[in-house]
Amino acid sequence: MSAEGLTYSELIRPNPAFVHGLNSSTRSSQADSYRDDPDGYPASSPNNSTALLPSAPTQGVGSVSAAYGTEPKSGLTKRRRMLGFGALAALIVVILVVVLPVYFVVVKKHHGSAASSAIGGNSGSAGSSTSGDSGGTTIVGAVTGGDGSTVTMANGQSFIYNNSFGGYWVEDPQDPFNSGAKPNSWTPALNETWTWGVNRINGVNLGGWFVLEPFIVPALFQQYPAASDEWSLSQLMIADGTQVAKMTQHYDTFITEQDIAQIAGAGLNWVRLPIPFWAVSAWSNVGVDDQGNIESEPFLAGVCWPYIVRFFGWARKYGIRVHLDLHTAPGSQNGYNHSGKGGQINFLNGIMGIANAQRMLDYIRIITEFISQPEYVNLVPMFGIINEARIDDIGREQLSAFYLEAHNMIRGITGYGEGNGPFISIHDGFDPLTTWADFLPGSDRINLDTHPYFAFSPNPSHEPIATGEDPDSAGGQWPGLACNSWGSSLNTSREQFGVTVAGEFSNGLNDCGLYLNGVNGSYAYGDCTLWLDSSTWNASVIAGVNAFALASMDALGDWFFWTWKIGAAANGVVSSPLWSYQLGLEGGWIPTDPREAVGKCAAINAGGNAPFDGTFSAWQTGGAGAGTIAAAASSSFGMWPPATISNVDEDALTLMPTYTATGVVSTLTYTTPSVTATTTMPSLTVSVGNGWFDAKRYGAGRDHGCGLHLSCRMECLVSPSADGSVYRIVRWIWSVYRYGLWLTLGPFNYKSDRLTYTPLVYPYTTFARF
Repeated sequence: MSAEGLTYSELIRPNPAFVHGLNSSTRSSQADSYRDDPDGYPASSPNNSTALLPSAPTQGVGSVSAAYGTEPKSGLTKRRRMLGFGALAALIVVILVVVLPVYFVVVKKHHGSAASSAIGGNSGSAGSSTSGDSGGTTIVGAVTGGDGSTVTMANGQSFIYNNSFGGYWVEDPQDPFNSGAKPNSWTPALNETWTWGVNRINGVNLGGWFVLEPFIVPALFQQYPAASDEWSLSQLMIADGTQVAKMTQHYDTFITEQDIAQIAGAGLNWVRLPIPFWAVSAWSNVGVDDQGNIESEPFLAGVCWPYIVRFFGWARKYGIRVHLDLHTAPGSQNGYNHSGKGGQINFLNGIMGIANAQRMLDYIRIITEFISQPEYVNLVPMFGIINEARIDDIGREQLSAFYLEAHNMIRGITGYGEGNGPFISIHDGFDPLTTWADFLPGSDRINLDTHPYFAFSPNPSHEPIATGEDPDSAGGQWPGLACNSWGSSLNTSREQFGVTVAGEFSNGLNDCGLYLNGVNGSYAYGDCTLWLDSSTWNASVIAGVNAFALASMDALGDWFFWTWKIGAAANGVVSSPLWSYQLGLEGGWIPTDPREAVGKCAAINAGGNAPFDGTFSAWQTGGAGAGTIAAAASSSFGMWPPATISNVDEDALTLMPTYTATGVVSTLTYTTPSVTATTTMPSLTVSVGNGWFDAKRYGAGRDHGCGLHLSCRMECLVSPSADGSVYRIVRWIWSVYRYGLWLTLGPFNYKSDRLTYTPLVYPYTTFARF
């Protein structure tokens, strides 16, 4: 955002588009008890309005008796007149029964721009009736409400919706994919056009929900002191038989519908949702350990997906757009605990680098197919294909080649141009934004994701932030530092690259926070006592952090705070308070209206001199020229797979293991968790999609189970010829011996039906089986 800032336009709130369904075709699905599940509802009318009339034939209204033609002629005129009046009266009654509830519940409630809060304390259902079979309430009409309305959740519990920004929620049992809700008056509804550069992203991450991080869910890790990431935590849970119960409880309770309602009520309009690759699947065979036992990925495969789908329903209900972020990668793309397995990087790095990247492309493809369906294309306008891949370890050419391959695959599925699938969000790899200028000109809707943090500086600053409560000076150096560090760089990137978004940032002015640097990490900052418990903060600290937050938001322009919620530690204290948006709202160090941030940098004379006028080139947002990458631009990244891989000797590149595409491709489907509901949903047949947007299916999937040693699948970073480790050579040869293979000096290629296994060539004459 420029120093002057881009003003938000106060848009007139349109009526919710109750009659504009995304898909009018019919397809039944497997039923479950979730509130947004379309199964079991009555068929909607052609315009998707509520079926208020009984489905059984109505006798005597507009019908003719079989004996009618035999009536004596003398009474025919009188009888016709009486029947005519009766039919007219009945028709009027029917019209009143159908029209008045729809008018008062749906239309009148949202009529007129002056009634931004008229929706206020009202909520209801059109034509609710008591079911004698279930003893509960059968919901058959659209329900909507604004500030002060009562929201009844799928489990029967209710809460009051607080939204002072003109936002309103929509839940239509007849049209569960209704996209007419708005989080606030200045954000377009999901079924309205989002204009990049004019509409701004004010969002939060839902970190720690589907991808566990110790500092976000410390109490879960405190139960297992030996756990440092989700891999090791899963192994320990499997060992004590609690994995399914504990993880399911976490998915079900860490973030609830009320959280999404609060996000909308806080003036926010987007959510970035990190998800793991094991939301699709995990492999039961990723090699063998030192004792020859088959190793499997310990993650709870597929279990979180129904909860992700349930979240989609909540986001739609409150008008929140979703940036779906594939946060983990097979082999790990950065070695951090939030990649699933901390330690080595084995994605596009080391001898399994290509194979793990191939597998990652399969996951990207499967997720793309789901979110590109008509039911989700407006809800999920952005897809982060891999989070924080470390370019210093992987290499710029290699990562760029992966980005290009993913782009071509995704657009081969979705087609080109605005409305055809999501934006493809790529991370900067921790390189300066300027290094990505003019990346793939003519590509179709690629946005750059950057994660600016002060917290992880190796030389943290101890400059005070508690400098008083005056808004003009609160925060000391920190507000100006945020403006000057980030404002110009992001605006310049918008000019030189295109759409640029801060996918993560926080109030972390230091690295203080329980487990923030890992379970066994230490603090570079030093004494963190003050920053581990916000209940000890005085008004000056709160004012300073608030000023820092406002400056950060203004400088970044389009942003997602990391993260919405930090779970309490075992002692009941939220011990990373600088990272919790929700806690900041409650405590006063996060603004209750994000628009307060606009112009903050200009007000303190900071932010640099690189304003952005809000205009992108047409091709950057899916307009004219999108999908016309010049050959010179794409060829600059070489071929796929990359010609070189870090930590693999040049003479061994052509002999690296790769997977063959002989497996069955997984398909994600519409499924939600079961709940004990107090409402009964009538039957409805509506399309929920089949999980696969592209009929071509874009080829087969990668399969697993070749028996590679675990060190070569998940932990083998350096090839034996590169580091000269005799132990690694022997251990690797033993895995070859175990499966009856021979190694010779010449290139050797063993192909199973699932893996092309090409052992490395070592500087020895012959390896014999032993």
